[in-house]
Amino acid sequence: MSAAVIDMFTLKPIDRMLVKNYAEKTRRIVTCENHSIHNGLGSAVAEVLVENCPVPMRRVGVKERYGQVGTQDFLQKEYGLTAAAIVEAAKSML
Repeated sequence: MSAAVIDMFTLKPIDRMLVKNYAEKTRRIVTCENHSIHNGLGSAVAEVLVENCPVPMRRVGVKERYGQVGTQDFLQKEYGLTAAAIVEAAKSML
C-alpha cells in the first residue's frame, strides 16, 4: 500500500496522465477541495478514472448545501475538511 499527496494546481486542463499514474500506483484516490464537491476537482478526477483506471475514490469537500460564515477552523469542522476527516476518508477505503 502506498500513498501520495498531489497538488493539482490546475484543473483545466487536468493532468490526465498524472491522475492515471497515481491511480495505478496507489489503487485508491481521495480528493479534497475547499468548496463544492460537484463539478470541481473530484468530478474531473472521477472522469479520468472512469475512462482510464477505475479505482475506489472518495471526495472530501462541501456537500450540496447552503454556505456558512465563520472562522477557518469552524468552516473546516462544519464541512468535514479537517485533517482527521481527510484521514478517515482514506482509511474508509482500506
